[in-house]
Amino acid sequence: MWKNAYFCTMIRELVDLLMPRECLVCGRQLGAQEEHLCIWCAADFPCTWYWERKHNPMADRFNALLERFRADGESLDYAYAAALLFYHHENPYKRIPQALKYGFNVSAGRYFARKLGAFLSSAGHFADVDTVIPVPLHWWRKWRRGYNQAEVIAAELASALHARLRAHTLVRLHRTRSQTRLGAEDRLKNTEGVFRLPHSFPARHVLLVDDTFTTGATLLACYNAVRKALGPSVRISIATLAVVEA
Repeated sequence: MWKNAYFCTMIRELVDLLMPRECLVCGRQLGAQEEHLCIWCAADFPCTWYWERKHNPMADRFNALLERFRADGESLDYAYAAALLFYHHENPYKRIPQALKYGFNVSAGRYFARKLGAFLSSAGHFADVDTVIPVPLHWWRKWRRGYNQAEVIAAELASALHARLRAHTLVRLHRTRSQTRLGAEDRLKNTEGVFRLPHSFPARHVLLVDDTFTTGATLLACYNAVRKALGPSVRISIATLAVVEA
């Protein structure tokens, strides 16, 4: 066994010599035992630990949004929410979700999604998730990028939670403006009525997945579409790779 491990390390070191890998955060050259982050950036990783608490700042923000648009007399279960890391424009760790979304680094996306999946699977309130649905991209954007970054994350979370991945269940009805430069209210208007779940299916606990939680507008629109199709008895929670600090 140790001979195989030694051989793999030698191969990795040779590949790194020919094609050096760099830390996503600081740009340092990675060693054979390092993946995507150097040991220094890994040690300072801005972990949220939100999966350990049913009530956390991300969940509270999203549930406040649900409450704001709740119909009179409508009863809503508290939506659980978790993200792996904090995102801030001045924080270099923002390069992690950006590497997946804009840098075509699917390998890094899968790596960090697996970390989030392991954490979620250890949290009791996510243990009964039986369905994972990624936020869909418009077909044009998906064709240009070659993949849906939310689907990359969702696949790893579904595997960790032993849940069914329904990657093509939720439909984006039309292309929207980029949310990047929009304020909170404009984001809500931009995503209103954009998503639809054409067919119902049995589920107890649905996990909606996106790459980054900013204002929650996109996930709110997805939540409404899923709730409309599946009914009020299904719990709906959310998970993202990163959460923008309020």
